[in-house]
Amino acid sequence: MKPNRILYVAKEVVPFTSSTVMSENCRHLPQAIQEMGHEIRTFMPKWGNINERRNQLHEVIRLSGMNLIIDDTDHPLIIKVASLQMARMQVYFIDNDDYFSHTRLDDPAITGADFKDNDERTIFFARGVLETVKKLRWYPDVIHLHGWVGMLVGLYVKVLYKDEPAYRNSRIVVSLYDDDSFDAPFCDDFFERLRTKVMPVFDTEGIATPVTCTELFKLAVKYSDGVIINAPKVDEEVVSYARQTGKPVLDYPGEADYYSACNDFYTLVCGGDDGDEEEESFIIPRK
Repeated sequence: MKPNRILYVAKEVVPFTSSTVMSENCRHLPQAIQEMGHEIRTFMPKWGNINERRNQLHEVIRLSGMNLIIDDTDHPLIIKVASLQMARMQVYFIDNDDYFSHTRLDDPAITGADFKDNDERTIFFARGVLETVKKLRWYPDVIHLHGWVGMLVGLYVKVLYKDEPAYRNSRIVVSLYDDDSFDAPFCDDFFERLRTKVMPVFDTEGIATPVTCTELFKLAVKYSDGVIINAPKVDEEVVSYARQTGKPVLDYPGEADYYSACNDFYTLVCGGDDGDEEEESFIIPRK
């Protein structure tokens, strides 16, 4: 099956955040994939340092208004959107006063040991993205994750939403970067917090607790269909874990070939282009 709809879940996107390898990728990769003939959507957090007036963000009333329960507390989900006119793209923002509006991505505390609600932030963001995409009635063939804040999306797709028509055939791709981390481990009862009342038991074998940044990425790989190494050097423990799973791993393709390599990789994780939609196992040998 050749993928047609690609959902990008990003921690940062330029020009809404500062220029980094990740933010540039998450700005230009969707545009390149769209120009190749695919439909795309991009979601990111509405960090507190994003200027809504300058970037012309506005709330999407029909998508907002839901409450997400985390640790027995209701948290309102607000959806905003902005357009990148030259690219003919829109970016959707997941907003919440507790987790994003008052949290600056450029604040050193978010990666430091004192920022102790990153676990809830990842839960809220992942569920907020998936609930919003359901409301859009837009069913992605591939969901490409960039950045630690979105790394629970694959687990939720394959466990909580596995029977949802929106995600039944979705394939998860995880990108690994060399400057994407946080210091403080998640709370000891993290796996209990990310469960919902209707969520089946899920497998965490091989994931150590408390969940550190490395363990979070291993968990994302565990519930993915393929991994892209987005820098010459990334966490070797996560890369080794990915190779051991037998999932396809795309070694760093370099800037010149990045867009076409991602496009080919999407087709690979979807089972190729021969029309066979049954799940298969693919391995890209280590170089």
